[in-house]
Amino acid sequence: MIRDRRAILALLTGLNFLNFIDRAVFAAVLKPMSRELSLSNFEGGLLNTAFLIGYFATSPWFGARADKGARKGLIALGIGIWSLATIGSGLATGFWSLLAARVVVGVGEASFAALAPTIIDDLAPPDRKGKALAVFYLAIPLGFALGYMLGGTIGNHWGWRAAFFVPGGPGVVIALSCLLIAEPARKLAEVEIRLIEGLRELVEIPLFRRAVLGYCAYTGALGAFSVWAPKFLLDQFPAQLNLETANFWFGLVLLAGGAVGTFIGGRWADRSLRDLSPAAPGAPYDAPEHKTQVNALLRICALGMAIAAPVAALGLFVPGPLAFFIISFLVNIGLFASTSPVNAAFLRAVPVERRASAMAASIFAIHAFGDLWSAAVLGLLLDVLVLRVAMMSLPLTFAWAAYIWWPRRREAAVPGSVPQARVHTAT
Repeated sequence: MIRDRRAILALLTGLNFLNFIDRAVFAAVLKPMSRELSLSNFEGGLLNTAFLIGYFATSPWFGARADKGARKGLIALGIGIWSLATIGSGLATGFWSLLAARVVVGVGEASFAALAPTIIDDLAPPDRKGKALAVFYLAIPLGFALGYMLGGTIGNHWGWRAAFFVPGGPGVVIALSCLLIAEPARKLAEVEIRLIEGLRELVEIPLFRRAVLGYCAYTGALGAFSVWAPKFLLDQFPAQLNLETANFWFGLVLLAGGAVGTFIGGRWADRSLRDLSPAAPGAPYDAPEHKTQVNALLRICALGMAIAAPVAALGLFVPGPLAFFIISFLVNIGLFASTSPVNAAFLRAVPVERRASAMAASIFAIHAFGDLWSAAVLGLLLDVLVLRVAMMSLPLTFAWAAYIWWPRRREAAVPGSVPQARVHTAT
């Protein structure tokens, strides 16, 4: 059994790393894949939508199951499904077979994304939860960066199909390691509750609702940008960049800026919470101290987006790729500073026995109202508008996220209305 919290964190972070390699590989090879399969920009965006349909549609079910029992088996099952479907993406022969493969990839990833953060939160000491989540979410920029680099290099030399085999193969083996995790003791929901009723309870929590709405805007813009950025670079700077160099440098900048931003966000979250009055042991989730903590976390998210929005708008009008990559480094710092704080806010804004459902509900919402449709919509805009005009929709959405996340004074004084469920402790 794997009992050491650092080993469990490393295992879950490694799996998260593979997840995001797959997402970036798809974006990196989108142009040659679209050319071979004769896809329009809109159809290319729909392939990202297909992945997210499977992803967000099944995450509430995984969350509801995990609130009443063990999580490691669900994680292992999901990672195994995801890995096989990723390999299947590289074997697709047309739009519809690739669409089906991407839907199944999303189903597999849903279990891991909803449940892994709750295990990490259970294991981490109170003063290091932000740091632990920052390590886990550091896999997002690292995975994206390596995915762009690998996808561009492999796609340039061996074709786009080979690029999908790289993240899929190791995932099958590593998924089995999750069965060895010794899960920490936690509170489980004792009462049976219908899925829709559980989601309705979470939606009625104002701070959780606002955290999710801001993340919807954030995820929509970031998801569309991650899919279309390589094509933007190739279309904007065709004389200076090719498939390999565009993805390599974009991935390298994402690696550097994302890592710095994630580290800053995690440390900033821990420091902000240390400066606040702690809640009394056993205090309800809607105690004033807890609300103050959630607002402090969301303020970090808002400030990160307030920095990223105007800088991202500037980056769309620079004359060369070097200036674009420098500006992208700064934008990524602002964007990824939000990753750890917003997920910590999800966990702190709800009753402790509903955390898995809260993570699952947030995943459902940010994809249903965020990047489920954003890549396809931006693809449609790219089909009908000038390139830079279409891309300007992204920094505007970043600014909207900053507005939603900015703390509202009234929420700190208004108690929540969601009743606590009966709980029992289990291992």
